Amino acid sequence: MKRFENKVAIVTGAGGGIGSAIARRLAQEGALVVVTDVNANAAEQVAKGIEADGGKAKAITADIAKKDACFALIEQVFAVNGRIDVLVNNAGINRRGNLLSLSDEDWDVSFTVNLDSMFHLCRAALPHMIEAGGGAIVNTASQWGLYPAPNHIAYNTTKAAVAAFTQNLARDYAPDKVRVNAVCPGEIHTPMLEAGVKRSGRTIADLDKLVPFGRIGKPEEVAALVAFLASDEAAFICGSLVEITGAQAVA
Repeated sequence: MKRFENKVAIVTGAGGGIGSAIARRLAQEGALVVVTDVNANAAEQVAKGIEADGGKAKAITADIAKKDACFALIEQVFAVNGRIDVLVNNAGINRRGNLLSLSDEDWDVSFTVNLDSMFHLCRAALPHMIEAGGGAIVNTASQWGLYPAPNHIAYNTTKAAVAAFTQNLARDYAPDKVRVNAVCPGEIHTPMLEAGVKRSGRTIADLDKLVPFGRIGKPEEVAALVAFLASDEAAFICGSLVEITGAQAVA
């Protein structure tokens, strides 16, 4: 199935576990995927892997914590390809801690990366989508933005803001046929999660036991949901926050 044939998709944080899976899935379905990450080597490796599998990809290194880099990324993609059909705002960081243990820098950078970058990228991409008659934006929020987990106040708060941002943007630009939705993953087996599990002294098997479905999620499962939301099959889905948690209520 080639739901993104002749379309251009940008995926931020595409060097990471979920981001790389999203990039690969969109490419498998025909998109030219712009693989962007602050880690140049990670972005290049993902793009090369996509091309080795017969897909189309271009790696662009971008520090989306900077406003100018966000606008430059969008304008570069549009200048080369003449269109931006899909924007997946997936990049994010997780600074752990409660209010009294968190530093000012932890709080500030969480908002800069998780929310401000989304604001700037959407602001840059929306005019192109509106002029083209529509487009799809999919943001990565989190189950924890809906049901806060302890000792993650910066992450939880920014992801709750991503959820609100998504619904506001959707309602403002639905008349322009720009669909905006968010995925809200629970525990997903990524390198970031593995690092956190190692620090806590727990195991993946311990996390599996907490999920009614019997295991934590896979990046490819989030990617499949993102691809659906970005596709024309989801033509009437706009402003939705879609949980993908294996029925786990609270992490």
